[in-house]
Amino acid sequence: MAAESEPKWEGKAIVELPGKEAESAWSAIQDFCNLHKWIPLDTCYYVEGIQGQPGLIRYCASTVKDPESQTPTIKWAKEKLLTIDPIQHSLSYEVGENNMGFNSYVGTFQVLPLNGDPKLGCKIEWGFLCDPVEGWTFQALNSYIENALQFMANKIHLACSLPA
Repeated sequence: MAAESEPKWEGKAIVELPGKEAESAWSAIQDFCNLHKWIPLDTCYYVEGIQGQPGLIRYCASTVKDPESQTPTIKWAKEKLLTIDPIQHSLSYEVGENNMGFNSYVGTFQVLPLNGDPKLGCKIEWGFLCDPVEGWTFQALNSYIENALQFMANKIHLACSLPA
């Protein structure tokens, strides 16, 4: 298998949320089974495990159309929460069973103070380390993560701007 001899793909997307508290961004990210509220997915829901604890498994899915035939296909993955640290505002997860071409993928999220000063706002980092993904290029995966993170930042910004 050629993928085994290829180097791992590693990347990180970062988005800044000036004027937004880290707690606001963290509350969105730590809600592991509701990712569909923050990035463009059709669904994301609890499968098994204890909410907020390592071992929690979620199911994520979206319908995509084949570019040539326009036939819709449901692309899905089960993802397992590996670590979660509410003090450091970080979590890691792995993609398990899926039909998206992932063999080995570990993602990380971390919310950090902007320029080291929480009064300035926060930034979200979404990193990944994976084997080359069947049917993807590194650039396509990296671009997807950058776009999804920007979408998430926009949703968090909007949610933080709404009156309580």
